[in-house]
Amino acid sequence: MRKDSRISREQVAHVAHLARLDLSEAELDLYTIQLSAVLDYAAQVASVDTSSVSAMSHPLSVANVVREDLPTTCLDHDEVLAMAPEAQDGMFKVPRIMEDEP
Repeated sequence: MRKDSRISREQVAHVAHLARLDLSEAELDLYTIQLSAVLDYAAQVASVDTSSVSAMSHPLSVANVVREDLPTTCLDHDEVLAMAPEAQDGMFKVPRIMEDEP
């Protein structure tokens, strides 16, 4: 990362244009300041010496703890429908949440 991580107003305007964002003059000023602060922070993080830190994919050595995948019996269709508040034609019946299209 470059040492001067300040971003210019023109660069912010260019990125906004590429992202199809229509920013006001005040927003351009605000985002220039905010993005510069983010880039300054990223430059600080990038400058940390990590040569003594080994590469890792996870900060803790954790293994997946899962149960053995064994087949089990499950409820049949009629038992499940019997527990439903309402069923119709072999399916769960739920309240309508959308209006009919015009």
